[in-house]
Amino acid sequence: MINKPEINLRRYFLPGLKKWIFLGFIGFLFGILGATLFLELRPVTRFRDFTWFLMKEIAKIMPTYVSATIAIIFCISLIAYALINANREIMRAMAPELADRSVLDALDKVHSLSRGVKVVAIGGGTGLSTLLSGLKHYTTNITAIVTVADDGGSSGRLREELGIIPPGDIRNCIAALADEDKIIIDLFKYRFKSGHNLEGHSFGNLFLTALKEVVGDDFIKAVKAASLILRCRGTVLPSSPEPMKIIAELSDGRIIEGESKIPEADGKIQRIYCEPEKPKVQPEAIEAIANAELIVFGPGSLYTSIIPNLLIPEIINAIKNSSAHKIYVCNIMTQPGETTSYSVSDHISALLKHSNCLDLLDGVIVNDRHPEKLLEKYKEKGQEPVYIDADIVQKLGIRLVARNLIKEENLVRHDSHLLARAVLMWHKRWQKYPVKKANEQSLSLSS
Repeated sequence: MINKPEINLRRYFLPGLKKWIFLGFIGFLFGILGATLFLELRPVTRFRDFTWFLMKEIAKIMPTYVSATIAIIFCISLIAYALINANREIMRAMAPELADRSVLDALDKVHSLSRGVKVVAIGGGTGLSTLLSGLKHYTTNITAIVTVADDGGSSGRLREELGIIPPGDIRNCIAALADEDKIIIDLFKYRFKSGHNLEGHSFGNLFLTALKEVVGDDFIKAVKAASLILRCRGTVLPSSPEPMKIIAELSDGRIIEGESKIPEADGKIQRIYCEPEKPKVQPEAIEAIANAELIVFGPGSLYTSIIPNLLIPEIINAIKNSSAHKIYVCNIMTQPGETTSYSVSDHISALLKHSNCLDLLDGVIVNDRHPEKLLEKYKEKGQEPVYIDADIVQKLGIRLVARNLIKEENLVRHDSHLLARAVLMWHKRWQKYPVKKANEQSLSLSS
């Protein structure tokens, strides 16, 4: 028995097919028009006469004001239906996550974000990415300047084997600034748990490494291409176009080489320096600092994420010459092997010492709330809340802003939205009231 094919008209109206059917129908109508003109049947006159006749017959059945009202309502309904569906199709194509919003709402949001504060965020690690994921909801004028000193984990392996800039911190910042597409972000952060030579590697690190080769062995182009693919609301830049090795001199005289080994040495850090002694600077970073309205340092590991960026002379000179407001986001907890027993002023003094710039900061933001039930867990790891010595900070001529910056979860760490709001509020409300700096002769930067 032969099955007869089903007649399914819906398939003729599938997306992409309708316009061609419609175009063919228009062509068919023009063919009829040409034939009637050729036969001198006066189609335009006949259509006019038919329309006029139809209108007179309708007028006999119902009053003119009724038929006119119906016609206007029908017109408005068709236009509204067309606009709503056109809006949905445009948003679905351009921004799937905003498909339930209007084009005007989306354009208004983009316009608002594009007029936001010009922010430069300097640091590395998870702390910087936390700040960025909050800031992107207030402005797209963000430039993240990221350390290139990482030598551990997946980044360290790629750096050692291929001689590239360690991609880990840059990858985290790209993911943090990415548009709200959770699957893509999670994929970028995914870390392989098995596989020969794959275990421990991050997909995002491998993606950036491969993209570097695709775009012509240019890591900066690879970062820009990845940012474009993930529709980042900002720019991510390495502080230097070449990998940097940081070295710590400890109070007991030991010299520890390598970012990943410094915390493991479990000593008191006297100073951090780097090889090469004067690293090259990424030119776009200087331009971003010059144009910035707000420069934020941290949060993140003081000696291994923030200070390495300040060891590049051109960056420090650009910061000194910048008219932007400058604020440091102090860590919530001390970090074993780096900032054990540090207070807020100890963090600040380390930044001022290594930058050799007494006017580096206008303010510091600290967290003033610590859930007691979580602190015991941190105490077992040798961590404690950073002590807020407000009187010493004020003597340095730096305004201290204390806020609740965390949400009670399993970890004591900054909440991205609370942190971003606090930073931008400080910039907006208090930028008109600069604090007089401490006299340079009375300020000691010794550790």
